[in-house]
Amino acid sequence: MSYDESHSPAPRRRIPRTALVLAIGALVPGAFAGWMIWQATGGSDDGAPARAASASAPAERPGSPGPEPRPDLSKSPSPSPSKSAPGDDGAPGDARPAPGEGPLTGRIVVIDPGHNPGNFKHTTEINKLVDIGTNRKECDTTGTAGNAGYTEAEFTADVSQRLRTLLRKEGATVKLTHENDRPWGPCVDERAEIGNKAGADAVISIHADGSGVGNRGFHVILPALVKSGGADTTKIVAPSRDLGERVAGNFVRATGSAPSNYVGDGTGLDVRDDLGGLNLSTVPKVFIECGNMRDSKDIALLSSADWRQKAARGMADGISSFLKR
Repeated sequence: MSYDESHSPAPRRRIPRTALVLAIGALVPGAFAGWMIWQATGGSDDGAPARAASASAPAERPGSPGPEPRPDLSKSPSPSPSKSAPGDDGAPGDARPAPGEGPLTGRIVVIDPGHNPGNFKHTTEINKLVDIGTNRKECDTTGTAGNAGYTEAEFTADVSQRLRTLLRKEGATVKLTHENDRPWGPCVDERAEIGNKAGADAVISIHADGSGVGNRGFHVILPALVKSGGADTTKIVAPSRDLGERVAGNFVRATGSAPSNYVGDGTGLDVRDDLGGLNLSTVPKVFIECGNMRDSKDIALLSSADWRQKAARGMADGISSFLKR
């Protein structure tokens, strides 16, 4: 699994204006990339593309080659956030100093690195069901990995640290939901609560997908309108969409990566109501799937430190644009 619950595309509601955007995107890829960049710079409107996916139970993504591996992390340890000082390029390190003055001074951002490298050793704990509002789901999953053993947990920890460094340089107060400093977890409901308690102005949950070979590209997941049990996303749907559109547009510009060719109908956006991390959030929040770790071309990008820095830059620019609006 690439993120906190299972997902299988279901029929999506179409917004008329979206159909036109998709047709143009299909015929003129370059034009679509330009549209995404336009969105990133503040051109969003209430008719922006979206695809709503209904809750789903299957454990695998479409085209997935089978159950995800439980990698031996002793062969490829996750980067430690406390071993080295951060560099000027935003490389991971001990980015703990108080934020300085900058355009984001006074703003709070929570970064949620998807999964924990120790989850695969604690399957009993992470399989425990928690309330996500619409139903009950597993506390967390192990995450996915590339064929050579590079894990999603390693990837998300690295990019999260890079992103934190970039945002702190702009003056933001940044909190991570975890830094591989616990044996497993946190559960998806706790991840949401961390952002809520922090009073975050924006939250981003970072992931990489584990789909079939040939499935490529990134997509940003937006919260659906949910009012069920302890979940009520009424107040965050609109600002989360704005955040997601800006992140997607800047991600295209910074990395050169195309939107997913298997989720979101080419928009780079997906709307879901089955993710506890989104359902239980009371502050603007999105997920980003940065690429597919099972595809040889995507994993080559995800494994590159240079590309990961570009990915962090794209996210930082999108979040900064949202907070400065």
